[in-house]
Amino acid sequence: MSQAWTVLSGKGGVGKSTVSVALGMALARRRLPCCLVDADLGLRSLDMLMNLHSRVVYDVLDVARKDCKLKYALIRHTEDGALWLLPAAQEGQPGDAGHGEMERIVKKLKKRMAYVLLDAPAGLGPGVSALLPASDHALVVTTPDDVAMRDAERAIALTEAAGLPRPMLVVNRVRPDMVARGEMYSPQAVASALDVPLLGYVPEDRAVLAAAAVAVVAFHISGYNKKVPGVLRSMWDRPAVCNNVGALTYHLADSWNTLTDRAARPKLSASELEGVREWF
Repeated sequence: MSQAWTVLSGKGGVGKSTVSVALGMALARRRLPCCLVDADLGLRSLDMLMNLHSRVVYDVLDVARKDCKLKYALIRHTEDGALWLLPAAQEGQPGDAGHGEMERIVKKLKKRMAYVLLDAPAGLGPGVSALLPASDHALVVTTPDDVAMRDAERAIALTEAAGLPRPMLVVNRVRPDMVARGEMYSPQAVASALDVPLLGYVPEDRAVLAAAAVAVVAFHISGYNKKVPGVLRSMWDRPAVCNNVGALTYHLADSWNTLTDRAARPKLSASELEGVREWF
């Protein structure tokens, strides 16, 4: 059975959207059909991160209002054929697509996708509340500082109030040198303080910012990107300890398949992927 995950943080700017895109690409490279839903109405970003902004015609709000069919709003990623994007509206605000509309959209997506990743807006307002009833699980992204951790704690409480299982945690923008000097919390300390399982952490990587500056998608997992080699250079060492975005997402994909007993899920062939759009 397919699963929908809400990726949330509470505090903005911690890298939630970056992790969402990288995870979606890693799953797609395994030929596990994945759809990223940008739920930050009015402040969409995933289309830019995926270099798909020039192809946006319809968006999730058009689908929610039944101004277009779902298949016309979906954008298939150019290089990762098992990855789709349902972009957010550039106008409007979080909460304009209510609980019922988001549940209807996610239910349709889950009929054909292995994973649906819902990139939630920052904060804990109606835009986040509308996503949780449509989700099966939650992934909380935070940075190792007191402000972000306090907001993450509130986000965790919100997921539990919605009846979801205990969320998993990704700690982003970790500086190992500062952790070693005692100037920054370790990822394990963050997970312990929040009392949630640590799925992985991502050390600070300037190459991610460099990729955004030159409009390069920085999450290609199969080979090095010459413009931003630092994103792909290191591989994860052991469970829950990952050295960059690409490595983390491979670990996440493996962990999710193990935790949800989905390793035997049939992968789609190239010809089957070509026909996914018509399923909607």
